[in-house]
Amino acid sequence: MIGGQRKMLFSGSIHYPRSTPEMWPSLISKAKEGGIDVIATYIFWNLHELQSGQYDFNGGRDVVGFIKEVQAQGLYVFLRIGPFIEAERSYGGLPVWLRDIPGIVFRSNNDPYKVYMQNFTTKIVTMLQSQNLFASQGGPIILAQVENEYGNVEEAYGEEGKSYLRWIAELVVGLNTGVPWVMCKQDDAPEPLINSCNGKKCGETFVGPNSPNKPSIWTENWTTRYQAFGEDAVVRSATDIAFHTLLFILAKNGSFINYYMYHGGTNFGRSASAFVTTNYYDQAPIDEYGMERQPKWGHLKELHAAVKSSAGPLLSGVQVNFPVGPNQWVYYEDGGTGQCAVAFLVNPEKHGTPVPVTFQNGSYVLPPKSISILPDCKNVVFNTATVSAQSNSRTMSRSKIFDRPELWEEYKEAVPRYDDTTSVRSQKLLDHISTTKDASDYLWYTFRYDNQRISNGGLLNVTSLGHALHVFVNGQRVGSAHGSHEKPGFNLVAQLPQGANNAGTTNVSLLSVTVGLQDSGAFLEKKAAGPIKVVIQDQNNVVHDFRKHPWGYQVGMVGEKLQVFTEQGAGQVQWRSFSNGFNPITWYKTVFDAPLEDAPIALNLGSMGKGEAWVNGQSIGRFWASYHTPKGSSQTWYHVPRSWIKPSGNLLVVLEEEGGNPLNVSLDTATPTSFSQLCTHVAAGVGSLDRVPSDKSRRTNTTGRLMKLKCPKKTRISKIAFASYGTPMGSCSGEKVSSEYLEGACHSKNSMATLEKVRYSSFYTLPF
Repeated sequence: MIGGQRKMLFSGSIHYPRSTPEMWPSLISKAKEGGIDVIATYIFWNLHELQSGQYDFNGGRDVVGFIKEVQAQGLYVFLRIGPFIEAERSYGGLPVWLRDIPGIVFRSNNDPYKVYMQNFTTKIVTMLQSQNLFASQGGPIILAQVENEYGNVEEAYGEEGKSYLRWIAELVVGLNTGVPWVMCKQDDAPEPLINSCNGKKCGETFVGPNSPNKPSIWTENWTTRYQAFGEDAVVRSATDIAFHTLLFILAKNGSFINYYMYHGGTNFGRSASAFVTTNYYDQAPIDEYGMERQPKWGHLKELHAAVKSSAGPLLSGVQVNFPVGPNQWVYYEDGGTGQCAVAFLVNPEKHGTPVPVTFQNGSYVLPPKSISILPDCKNVVFNTATVSAQSNSRTMSRSKIFDRPELWEEYKEAVPRYDDTTSVRSQKLLDHISTTKDASDYLWYTFRYDNQRISNGGLLNVTSLGHALHVFVNGQRVGSAHGSHEKPGFNLVAQLPQGANNAGTTNVSLLSVTVGLQDSGAFLEKKAAGPIKVVIQDQNNVVHDFRKHPWGYQVGMVGEKLQVFTEQGAGQVQWRSFSNGFNPITWYKTVFDAPLEDAPIALNLGSMGKGEAWVNGQSIGRFWASYHTPKGSSQTWYHVPRSWIKPSGNLLVVLEEEGGNPLNVSLDTATPTSFSQLCTHVAAGVGSLDRVPSDKSRRTNTTGRLMKLKCPKKTRISKIAFASYGTPMGSCSGEKVSSEYLEGACHSKNSMATLEKVRYSSFYTLPF
């Protein structure tokens, strides 16, 4: 209920730090155009409280500015404070400095944790209240969330978990926001907090509200899945999203559905969690670059319009359902009059052929796994399996290639030896996270041994809980290994060189690497990373254990500390002419001008190995182009926001960890490109969706649907392969349009001739 009126709301997740302030207006506008009513965002604790009590809400951290932009465009806000959020954010959004609080246990009935969690939650709510941003104050925030998917870990905490839940409820209710609070995936959410569902099939899996006075809410309708390095992108079809969205409304009386994500964006800097790619939910309705991904965006837009045309009976009517086939159902709302107010024809069968059904003397054909919407109980205006939105793809066009050695300069990091690492020493192996405190992905572990002790070399065996490891012996790399998203830990075995005349010492340097920190699971404060076992098996099969041994440590790279990726920091080191480009632990820099094309920009780093890249001092994120799947690199292009670059003289710095080749790096632009063969469906209009304006010159009132086919610039429609008025069968997913379509039962032979009367141009706009 908003302003005393019942609402059917569609929400889309757009996270303010995964785009830039310059992108916010366009992203919100496109969401609104797509039929979205609410913008959902997490609040990122480790983005704002970098040190205890020290807050930053400037620039891309300006959550107040983001919410005010949503408000300015007439949309609501779903505020997901957490402050533990998971969200494929490093450490689940928790600041790593929390680990150093004595006696702390995260996300439990633990006094130290509750103090800091309450301080941050109160800080956020108070700040937003001071700006009158909650709905009770006339602002756009209509719903708030605390914690995130706690049901996944609650059992591990036992009674302390249950006590924590009750404390959470008391905390947020006491903040007096005047809006409801929700806990997702929390079937036992304490009163008055609302339990909600996350997943892809909440119309089937949601247990429902845990008390009669709570609405049925879907907080995360996954539009795709986040991608990890070493994994291929997952694509969830527009039809599958539409089917399960509508099923949730019908089967679970759903009235609030949030798409996660509606725009995923970019994990800039080191913000992504373990192994998660820099692009985030790129297959969402709005892609990483802020462009509409079709047909997903358009198909959901039509779904939203069709549902809202039926919102009255859905919100106030009485639902009646009965079978019209072996497994086909009709849901309709009669509003207490005994008459059909709106009908939904449901065919849940996932496979098979379309099923003919009869409803109220009308004949209908239901494709597999589909729901048809009949706002007047007669005419179908939308079917979840019938896509009318035109498909597109994203084309990357090369603007500049850095293919000449003279374009690059390089700075090689020195491999530290034991004598170089005097600032941190220990008689044992230290935990990577506790030592770096997340100031860097990198931690050097150094030790040495007497060649007389291990004179004939041998095998070095390292067991690591980190994500990647490089081994250097006397400054030369002798081996590398890494884990995976599903199994981060790994073993590395490397051959050691023989001692030089059995005299002197051998220096071993281990570069331990994390690729983001774990973002989920119970007792996160206990999670460790880095080497936990280092042994050498010599030629006589004697095992030498170096776990308890003098160790030296260096946190991060020298280039990181000097910030060589900035104009000022670059002058702190000696850059040299480009060499062969395949050196590990090397910084490369070049300068470029902005592309002339007015399009989103990306760096093609497909020729590089692993590392991080900066443009004008801003980190565009981690890259790991060398981590291939059978289909190729997990991520080749890395988004460079337009607002980060100048017309000329832009500084590009790349830290290459493994030994990639910068001579194939290019600066590209991204544009949406429609498929060379286009097709669309146009459903019968009942005055609920797009209307054709009245033709005053002819004094008629033509209403109905518009068919729009839009081609790329400087192209025209050259041929019509198939056209049918009536009930044609077929799919827009293929390219062989004419062979995939069949004429319908009431086909008009004049269909093709009618279309051909229109001049072949870049688009059609025809009333039906």
